[in-house]
Amino acid sequence: MDAKMFGQQSSKVTQLADLISQAISMREFREGDSLPSINELSRRYGVSRDTVFKAFRDLMERGLIGSTPRKGYFVTGQVTKVLLLLDQYTPFKETLYNSFVSRLPVSYKVDLLFHQYNERLFSTIVRESVGKYSKFVVMNIDNERFSSSLNRINPARLLLLDFGKFAKDRYSYICQDFDEAFYDALRRLSDRFFSYRKFVFLFPHSLKHPQSSKDYFIRFCKDFHLSWHIEEDVENLEVEKGAAYLAIKQQDVVQVVKQGRLAGLKCGKDFGLLAYNDIPSYEVIDEGITALTIDWGQMGNEAARFVLDNVVVQKYLPTEVRLRNSL
Repeated sequence: MDAKMFGQQSSKVTQLADLISQAISMREFREGDSLPSINELSRRYGVSRDTVFKAFRDLMERGLIGSTPRKGYFVTGQVTKVLLLLDQYTPFKETLYNSFVSRLPVSYKVDLLFHQYNERLFSTIVRESVGKYSKFVVMNIDNERFSSSLNRINPARLLLLDFGKFAKDRYSYICQDFDEAFYDALRRLSDRFFSYRKFVFLFPHSLKHPQSSKDYFIRFCKDFHLSWHIEEDVENLEVEKGAAYLAIKQQDVVQVVKQGRLAGLKCGKDFGLLAYNDIPSYEVIDEGITALTIDWGQMGNEAARFVLDNVVVQKYLPTEVRLRNSL
């Protein structure tokens, strides 16, 4: 373990415990090996003896180290470091994260990062993570293109999430189908749309969602003889009576509800609303918002199984319809 200056982003106890944990993960210390003494670590890192003691206590609670009167502190177990690299924070990503970490033992340390669809940031995170983690669970930056940055990672250690309309036979993946499965979910609601004079897909320029979904939306509308429109200017949207709206972003769901109220229209009666990716608040907003979604908890569970069991997983999760009063 190299001596490093500690930053301010977390406590010195946490940073020291993580540093020792990483050294165990990288096999600098193996099971049964003695750790440096409290005095030695205090001198090396310029921290108090109490800080080192608390860091050791944290690691003992994780089951990674133990102590004896004669041997001092020693490694009892092996820590496994996992990188969970997601695109952006959303409530359903929180569901994914919670189900993922709840399935892992305390000897697994998960670092959660977001790339925000910034390709330079994505490449930097991947480059700097190679050699530091045993497993990589990653949302790719694009649905149509496999990021070349991921070639740095051993395919056996990498699980791709969510996006995946590219060649990926060498890799494990748990993905959504934004095309045929999307079309099929709309088809299951086709009888609901006949009471609306128009179906509007809210798809702003900034939306990081597969563009191919537009094609399958248009195909659905044509197959079922529905008047349709793709709206890019959501900020200036005027909700119309007799129209049904499909919103991908949570903010756009709120915008439709808000603009409908300003126009004196009731969601589910005067206009229809369909959301993509379910979140808990959709159960209660305006007596319930109908949603198309995968089971994000299942995605987290499947990802944890990949990490724990070293099994190859290659699957698309089904798109579910959660019917509520908005449609």
